[in-house]
Amino acid sequence: MKPSKTAAPGRLLTQAGGERQTGALVVGGQPGGTVYLIEGQVTYAESAAAPGVGELLTASGRLAARTWQAALDAGTSRAQVGQILLDQGHLTQGELELCVLGATYDAAYFALSPASAPVDFLDGAAHWLGQVVRVDPAAVTREARRRSRLLDEIYPYPQLDTAAVIPVPRPPVERITLTAAQWELLVHADGQRTPADLAQLLGRAGFATIQELRRLAALGLIEAPQIRARENDNTDFVRLPRAGGTAVDVHRPVRSPGDGPTVPIITGPRPAPASGDPPAHAMETDPATAHGPGYRPPRLARRKPGAKLPKDVAADTGQTHTGTDEVLLKRIRTALRALR
Repeated sequence: MKPSKTAAPGRLLTQAGGERQTGALVVGGQPGGTVYLIEGQVTYAESAAAPGVGELLTASGRLAARTWQAALDAGTSRAQVGQILLDQGHLTQGELELCVLGATYDAAYFALSPASAPVDFLDGAAHWLGQVVRVDPAAVTREARRRSRLLDEIYPYPQLDTAAVIPVPRPPVERITLTAAQWELLVHADGQRTPADLAQLLGRAGFATIQELRRLAALGLIEAPQIRARENDNTDFVRLPRAGGTAVDVHRPVRSPGDGPTVPIITGPRPAPASGDPPAHAMETDPATAHGPGYRPPRLARRKPGAKLPKDVAADTGQTHTGTDEVLLKRIRTALRALR
């Protein structure tokens, strides 16, 4: 099979299986991945978006990190890392096969999901883990499609599978019910870790982690990448910081005492207001503006309750206070005292 610039990865994998090829199908793009074959059978798959066998074994506590590193040092050059773990009794055959199958299907989902991607085939390439399992390429392709449909039924946004997981600051409903796995993901999601990072950190399968994250997105508990991108691209709106200090009307320019009056001075007599115009006192300028920025209105003298207005003030109102008002005020005062 000749290398192809851009093609469907699933179709090329099926073709390589039919031709009984041995090598590696390298899928480019984001996140991409590599599927390894021996005589047309899939033996392993890896992707940057899915944890590998070593990450699953060490993060879950099944193997110590030094044990895994020792197996890598001894068997990488001979492509027998898996066999060394079995020979030394660190894992059973069933444990290793289950772990390899889980990592293979997780990585194959990311590598084979794109409808079109840059694809190359490296003839004769082998993975350092060695041959632990053999899977029919058609079965791997069917499983990748099944997982894609299943995730779309939960929440149809594949961008969540590779984007950083950002929990929402506030739940959209008053009461929510979470599983232990969902709670663990929300606790460890710091806005920087991707689903692959969380799967590696918690020692969980990549697909199982993505499933729970899709369910959390459907519940509105994590942000969707489309919403984040739309908010980040909106550069027209800029929130300015509130000015501290004294409160100043932003619509009124600050003037110094030497700048002159803020309104034109009318030297002639004012025309009489028309029937629909506001009263003359409503059109006067603001005292604070007319007398300069440092002007403060005089304080009004406080009057004791029930005291009469001064004669000069009472005369300006144009009203005459009769004794009837005083009697009424006394009755109101007496009634209020009785309610205490």
